[in-house]
Amino acid sequence: MPFFPTAIPDLLLFEPKVFADERGHFFESFNRQVFAEQGIHPDFVQDNQAYSQYGVVRGLHYQIPPFGQAKLVRVLEGEVLDIALDIRPDSPTYGQWYGVTLSAENRRQLYIPRGFAHGYSVLSPTATFFYKCDNFYSRKHEGGISYDDPGLQIDWGLPPEDIVLSEKDRQLPAFGQHRAYREER
Repeated sequence: MPFFPTAIPDLLLFEPKVFADERGHFFESFNRQVFAEQGIHPDFVQDNQAYSQYGVVRGLHYQIPPFGQAKLVRVLEGEVLDIALDIRPDSPTYGQWYGVTLSAENRRQLYIPRGFAHGYSVLSPTATFFYKCDNFYSRKHEGGISYDDPGLQIDWGLPPEDIVLSEKDRQLPAFGQHRAYREER
């Protein structure tokens, strides 16, 4: 099976089977049946792609219900350090994060269920980041957490002086002061 559990329940690393020969390679980056066999039933409705240069940190971003998003993230070109932070208040891993290097070369993908803040740092000269979402973007429902919250101790794999942030990400609150994520019951 191409899925590998992480230290945080429901957060899964996906390594697709790659078929390579002298012509190049082929792999299925998503197959609904393969995911369903793992108990994952996303109804992806939106694809997003971002191009960034070395040192860019995007995140930590999330959306609150009813616009929470599960994501399947991967890198088409370059290399990033991808971070998922559990913000599900009732989770035993609330406040814990997981980081993994995703690259065009290793073809790894991370399945991030709803209830996680997400971000990444660009480790290569440039990177093209691609992700599928199971819900539409809603500005009214977006939230974020400061990438450098000292309580989280996230190592973004970059020297602090090389980090490039958007103005919006510079103003994100600390973990304990972020917009609460609560699933609708």
